[in-house]
Amino acid sequence: MTVTAMNHFTVLAGDLANTQAFYKELLGLKEGYRPPFDFPGAWLYAGEQAVLHIIAGRELPKDPAGVLDHMAFSAAGLQDTIAKLERRKIDYLLRRQAGSRAWQLFFHDPNGAKVELDFAPEEPGPATGD
Repeated sequence: MTVTAMNHFTVLAGDLANTQAFYKELLGLKEGYRPPFDFPGAWLYAGEQAVLHIIAGRELPKDPAGVLDHMAFSAAGLQDTIAKLERRKIDYLLRRQAGSRAWQLFFHDPNGAKVELDFAPEEPGPATGD
């Protein structure tokens, strides 16, 4: 057996609707088919792939990160994404990756899960147009 790709991440949500809105509005993920499980949740898609499964109705862990440090997505539209974060008053950290100079944007979802968005190094940065 050899792993061929990442399939999806799963996050636990204290508020399903708020968590769905966060990922749909901020990351542009689309809600799609989810099997008829006997617990509340949603599957969010990037194109044809369900990349994020949300589970609600369970107790959230005391430490929202647990052993998973963060989930990362490839993205486009750095300046627009930063504007969305700022409009929602979401704290973030933006840095350049050593070597590749790709932009790395870190922030937390409404449940405390850390999200990383990776943008091409050619994208203009905030304010300075870096």
